[in-house]
Amino acid sequence: MSPDPTGVIDFNADIGESFAGYKLGFDEEIVRYITSANIATGFHAGDPDWMALTVSLAEKHGVGIGAHPAYPDLSGFGRREMALTPKEIHNSVKYQVGALMAFSSNHRLQHVKPHGALYNRAVRDEHVAQAIVDAVKSIDSDLIHVVLAGSVWEKVARAEGVRVARECYADRAVTPEGTLVPRSQPGAVVHDEGEVVARSKMLAAEGKVVAVDGTVIDFSADSICLHGDTAGAVQLAGAVRSELEAAGVKITRMSEIV
Repeated sequence: MSPDPTGVIDFNADIGESFAGYKLGFDEEIVRYITSANIATGFHAGDPDWMALTVSLAEKHGVGIGAHPAYPDLSGFGRREMALTPKEIHNSVKYQVGALMAFSSNHRLQHVKPHGALYNRAVRDEHVAQAIVDAVKSIDSDLIHVVLAGSVWEKVARAEGVRVARECYADRAVTPEGTLVPRSQPGAVVHDEGEVVARSKMLAAEGKVVAVDGTVIDFSADSICLHGDTAGAVQLAGAVRSELEAAGVKITRMSEIV
């Protein structure tokens, strides 16, 4: 990946991950700091009632709405690999995106960002990436495809000529190859506020990130993600936004960037 920092960045978070009577995350607080929301679509978390509520919350705050489809894995929170065929993935993604669209006021979404194991598989598997890209493109050719910057997935999406938002993470460690460190490994999630802020500023202003081995790699991106269920997520979101804006970085919806 070559650096292409612009001083303009989108700030996204995964929200709407409550289910039935169980509330997860800090959606009402974190939505005040983000510009784009990835809303769970019922397969790893969320349900129709929470989808409706979260869409309404995002619309109230002027936040760009995106679908957050996953493998059908409620028990594993969508973080377990599943041997779905490309056709099954295509249909599963289309089903979930269509469901969320129905809850938006104009039946339109800004973007689609897969969740968990499905996201991680698309990063390295061109067949899975192709199935996701084809599904999203078939619904609305103007939808933005949120992909991990520099991945196989980005190359597949670029080849299809769709709108692409390259994503990086404020609170996730990366390997020297630019992929996310698996959650099963120590240090995969970054909790220290100072480190999260410093990483975000470097990503937004320089298009670079420090990998787990200490090397600095190019990591140009259009959107920074902060997980809404990370411990201290609200405080982190507020700190990141405040520090980025103080550094002269413009924070706006990804639809205004790509």
